[in-house]
Amino acid sequence: MSPSGKFDVRSINLLALWWSCLSIALAQPTQKQTQDSILNYIYQNKENRLHAIIIDGDTVPIWILDEVLFVSTPAFDSDEARRRYYLLRRKVHKVYPYAVIAGDKLDSLQFRLSLLRRERDKKRFIKQFQEYLEQEFAEELKRLTRSEGQILCKLIYRETGITTYDLIQQYRGGMRAFLYNITANFYEISLKKQYDPENDPEDRFIENILQRAFAEGILTPRQKKIFDPADFDDTGEVIQKPRRRWWQIF
Repeated sequence: MSPSGKFDVRSINLLALWWSCLSIALAQPTQKQTQDSILNYIYQNKENRLHAIIIDGDTVPIWILDEVLFVSTPAFDSDEARRRYYLLRRKVHKVYPYAVIAGDKLDSLQFRLSLLRRERDKKRFIKQFQEYLEQEFAEELKRLTRSEGQILCKLIYRETGITTYDLIQQYRGGMRAFLYNITANFYEISLKKQYDPENDPEDRFIENILQRAFAEGILTPRQKKIFDPADFDDTGEVIQKPRRRWWQIF
């Protein structure tokens, strides 16, 4: 300001420069201020935060969705093909639970045999196991048709990774497996048949039927059984835990 009390050109220029610097300082916050504002925003919106990735400088949000299984719908070129598919579906729904039981029992058998040391005890246990299966399921399995029996053999392979023939050979001996296979062949059933949905058209339909049944809750996929060695004694028998009295529960 000049002695006369008026702004001169120099004072105006200094005032303009000071105002410009102040405007820039206010318009461009410091890095710390920027970080604080981001932290404040994250804290205030912590319930709505999303995972994100940065692609070429752009922040792209990520949503984690529930697993969705897409199962193709088979196409049929005739009514007869459609009829055969639905007939196959009925048979698969009928025999798959038996394949699940076979897989579960095999898991149990293999684990309990691993606890035994003497071959005599293993043979005795296998024989008892076979008698149990025959007593529980023999009559039901006898009522299966030939095609249902063949589908069951395939599904047992699907659940265990072992053919029915190899299972019999491993646990009941080669001669018995040979005789069983001859008898099965008489009914046009192969105990050596594997499950191959990649190359076998019928197996591809069976897998499609299973996946659709799993998705719709009609069937439940088998989960491999996990056992605790502490529940069994040295002879492979289940340890019977003492029942607690009502006053011991509390």
